[in-house]
Amino acid sequence: MKLKYQAQLLPQQGGASRICAIASTPNASKAAVATTDRAIVLFDEKGEQRERFATKPIDAKFGKKSYVIRCMCFSPDSTRLAIGQSDNVVYVYKLGTTWSEKKVIVNKLLQTSCVSALSWPFEDKLLIGLTDGKVRIGLIKNNKCSSLYKTDQAVVSLSTNPKKTAFISGHFDGSIILFIFASKSQSKICTHQVTPYSLVFTSHGLLVAGSDQRVLSYSENGVVQQQWDFSEESDKEFSAICTDPTGNNVVTGSYDKLRLFSFNTRRGAWDEDTPLRIPNLYSITTLDWKGDGSAVYCGTLTGSALVIDCSLRRTMIKSRFETTHVAPSHVILRDVTNESRTSVVSNKGLQIDDIKMMGKDQFVVAYTASTLIIADTQTGKASEIDWFSGGHEKFYFDYPNVAVIVNAGEVTVVEYGKDGALGWVRTELGSKHLLSLQVNENAKGVVMKKIAYLADPTTIAVYNFLTSQQDALIDSKNKIDWLELNESANRLLFRDKRSRVSLVDLETDKRTSLLNFCSYVQWVPASDVIVAQTGDSLYVWYNPDYPDQATITQIRGEVEAVLRDNDRTEVIVQESTAKVAYELDNTQIEFAAALENLDFERAVSFLEKSHDQNET
Repeated sequence: MKLKYQAQLLPQQGGASRICAIASTPNASKAAVATTDRAIVLFDEKGEQRERFATKPIDAKFGKKSYVIRCMCFSPDSTRLAIGQSDNVVYVYKLGTTWSEKKVIVNKLLQTSCVSALSWPFEDKLLIGLTDGKVRIGLIKNNKCSSLYKTDQAVVSLSTNPKKTAFISGHFDGSIILFIFASKSQSKICTHQVTPYSLVFTSHGLLVAGSDQRVLSYSENGVVQQQWDFSEESDKEFSAICTDPTGNNVVTGSYDKLRLFSFNTRRGAWDEDTPLRIPNLYSITTLDWKGDGSAVYCGTLTGSALVIDCSLRRTMIKSRFETTHVAPSHVILRDVTNESRTSVVSNKGLQIDDIKMMGKDQFVVAYTASTLIIADTQTGKASEIDWFSGGHEKFYFDYPNVAVIVNAGEVTVVEYGKDGALGWVRTELGSKHLLSLQVNENAKGVVMKKIAYLADPTTIAVYNFLTSQQDALIDSKNKIDWLELNESANRLLFRDKRSRVSLVDLETDKRTSLLNFCSYVQWVPASDVIVAQTGDSLYVWYNPDYPDQATITQIRGEVEAVLRDNDRTEVIVQESTAKVAYELDNTQIEFAAALENLDFERAVSFLEKSHDQNET
């Protein structure tokens, strides 16, 4: 990583005009700058100023100049901004997700003294540090505060670790206190030689930069691991610090200079990189890392606000996706067509060596030396699994919630948003037509994680990832060329090489032959309705419990797909001159699906909706 000047957000003023605080949203869509005249300036992800609004005192009777802004931070969902003020109050502003939304105060948290530090680890809990030595927690939902612990020394800094399991508070006398959320316990771990105004909690312990022109690295137990002394380099005191979202990089600010420290996973220690010197920048008062890790926002004593680029390199994939390597283990992918961003991070701190776009350019596949990272660009969910690639693996992204990797006779299933493989099965028949997965949760909270696959050409196995057991084994006289589980994974359709279709009830082991010849068969998405074609006839089973009760429609062509949305379900047929849509009875489909999931509210709601539509 290398620091490089990128852009100026606010120009330098003629004299002292301190930038009081800077905060970036976790999703990197906004940045807020608090100026010396108690105003908040909002910028978008491109660095363009979009809004400016004035803050307010604890009480109007004290006047607009009765306070200063001391600190601020964004909520984890990036929609709210907490502002800590010297007049003993924290205001929480709801900014919303779009620029058109009205800015309103949703919380007013009164304090016993001046607010000196803020950290927002959880949606409904805000950490507040006060000059009277208290560390309090603001309960956003009920607009109340309670004290976590109290000392007799002013709180000067707060920092939560990247995993949100603990936080540290720095105090005026140099003491540093560690608080663990799970045990709700705090302990003094060390006393720094100077007041720890510039303190961060990284993935590898604590880093403190201070007025003695030194930077120290502590373990979570308060043991000094490393230290750097810059007193002989004509440097001035350190006045600001921030860490990136992964907790693997730290930037410190002093007079005219920014220093970068990166954690070296091979050495297990911090490395100092080449500093960035900006003449006439003067003292840096505040720093915050952009939510996607690509840049650092910097505020100064003279009122200027800058953007410092932190990327290692930039490349393009398919002339559409820009990759920004902000660290060896962290890459940001930007779709230039819609400006959407996806963060790809190795949670094991390994260097990302290669990135590919797959699954109609919706999914990112990134390789490290010993792991594989899969990310969904639409949901932002990513997973990392142990993987040693031979370059021959195949990926299937046809299933919601999971990706499938086929390699050397093994099928590995990866659930988006969860590290480690969901599970794996062994089969030499890994075609996507011979695999079926159901990984979902129904309306009643029942979780389903099953796979159907071929144990051999004539035998279907159904494996349950939750119990790590085989649920069923189904034999066929002929080789099987297609199979599919229904949404609830309690029924299975399969077709053999002679084009005969069978239905198996996995709970009762009952097997029913549906058609002796079939060119197309499929479950209607998110239902237990079956659609099949034989010759010029379209068969629809609205209730699989009664296989003899099929609705038959004559068609002129070949079925290509079954499409379903909230209002209708259609079978798309390719006829000789055009594609024709045959609409199915959506009332029966929706009602049956609701009853199958025991979602009676959904069933009643759909019947009422259908009744209203019929009256119209």
